[in-house]
Amino acid sequence: MKADSKAVKRQLAIAKGQLEGLTKMVDQDAYCMDVSNQLLATIALLKRLNLLVLQAHLEGCVKGAAKSQDEKDLDAKIAEVETVLKRMGN
Repeated sequence: MKADSKAVKRQLAIAKGQLEGLTKMVDQDAYCMDVSNQLLATIALLKRLNLLVLQAHLEGCVKGAAKSQDEKDLDAKIAEVETVLKRMGN
């Protein structure tokens, strides 16, 4: 993975803490809107993290494939990004 692994792991730890907090909220029968707001915060964090990983992929893997002039590899890397972008829209 080309992304800063320390930064990714730090953000994943935060997301894990948020999910654990959500589990406690559900166990404690918290107010629905509070749970929903916390879910949205967790989703937003994961989306930002995914963008960080995708950016690193573009800067590292895709750029590397372009520089190597391996057209098949570059096409494959671009197709991977297109697939992820389509999935992000759903």
